[in-house]
Amino acid sequence: MDDLKPNDLSAVVEADRAHIWHHLLPHKALETTDPRIIVEGRGMKVWDQHGKEHLDAVSGGVWTVNVGYGREEIADAVRDQLVKMNYFAQTAGSIPGSMFAEKLISKMPGLSRVFYANSGSEANEKAFKMIRQISARKHGGKKHKILYRERDYHGTTIACLSAGGQQERNAHYGPFTPGFVEVPHCLEYRRHEQGLEHLSGAEYGRAAADAIEEVILREGPDTVGALCLEPITAGGGVIVPPEGYWERVQEIVEKYDLLLHIDEVVCGVGRTGTWFGYQHYGVKPDFVTMAKGVASGYAAISCLVTTEAVFEQFKDDPTDKLHYFRDVSTFGGCTAGPAAALVNMEIIEREGLLENCQEMGARMLRNLGQLMEKHEVIGDVRGKGLFLGAELVSDRDAKTPVEEAHVQAVLADCMKQGVIIGASNRSIPGRNNTLCFSPALIAKPDDIDAITEAVDGALGRVFGH
Repeated sequence: MDDLKPNDLSAVVEADRAHIWHHLLPHKALETTDPRIIVEGRGMKVWDQHGKEHLDAVSGGVWTVNVGYGREEIADAVRDQLVKMNYFAQTAGSIPGSMFAEKLISKMPGLSRVFYANSGSEANEKAFKMIRQISARKHGGKKHKILYRERDYHGTTIACLSAGGQQERNAHYGPFTPGFVEVPHCLEYRRHEQGLEHLSGAEYGRAAADAIEEVILREGPDTVGALCLEPITAGGGVIVPPEGYWERVQEIVEKYDLLLHIDEVVCGVGRTGTWFGYQHYGVKPDFVTMAKGVASGYAAISCLVTTEAVFEQFKDDPTDKLHYFRDVSTFGGCTAGPAAALVNMEIIEREGLLENCQEMGARMLRNLGQLMEKHEVIGDVRGKGLFLGAELVSDRDAKTPVEEAHVQAVLADCMKQGVIIGASNRSIPGRNNTLCFSPALIAKPDDIDAITEAVDGALGRVFGH
């Protein structure tokens, strides 16, 4: 970035200010402050329009760039594929589409079919539609309800928000799609809010899952068709399910003949140290959705992966012309996505990034634990692989969450230091108090230490310890 001069991008900044509607950003401040332009990225680092270097601890802001920036190998594969054959609707196949599907399925025992789309929200929409169509065909439409979990998030569309357990994300966007029903969260740190403070570990895990059964019985088992869960809750506070939770969930879905939909949009393709988050727990999903890390942001792609048993229910029925899955994703036919995803997965294998994720994740969890000993404001640290959170509280005994503004002040301080971290934000009333970390799977010890050192300094300055 030595050749980048701050004034070179003034026209870009003004064009952005005049015409870009940014995601997740209040714009009033941009009337007096320049929008940030990220100009270049290499490895774990990005540079802005002023030439300032930042260490990225959130993989592109929304846990996406799993293999890091500047991967020419992926860019070359995309370029070559687009020149050869850029697009055809998914009514026909493509070479990269077929080859990536085969590679992907090899990592997902028990699953066999891939439906391509272009965003996590869209992939989840496809799953919801399949569940509803199965209900219509198999159960006369009665077993149509889809359960979702408090604090989980499944996307931005109205149907996905209807299945979203984050009230502030949903505010002002109703009325919502009927037939989606919430079940309680499984955050052991806040079990006292559920009246379960007397339980811990596997006992709490089973009790938290039992709450799902209580909802099923309340709604009527003959009306509930599916359960949709993140393997580890992401934006709702990086919630790692306690021991015993997933085993009990599997028992429940089998007992009540529910389809199990695992939303791996964040956790999928290496983030937690396995190919998929659900693989830590031995569960058997009927649907798995994924997006962000599938191609590490080098091309738009999402996938809905199903079992052969699900696929068979949509086979042609000569007596019913509406029997097959009548759905299309226009850009699910773009070949850039699977071309990038195939190389992305090869890089993860070749460079041993799953193993690195486990090792660096353990280091970061240890570092955060040391910060917890130093800073009373950290009430809990949790995570799996390079997917971690630190919950901030003003009173450890009462577990009182700090104000959201204070959390954002920590982010701003880290940004000034040249380290980009994340946080739960405008999602759950009174519970947007978790710092979030998702460095690229290529992170090295020095990167991990630099991230936690920045947090250490920020906590000291913001909270005066």
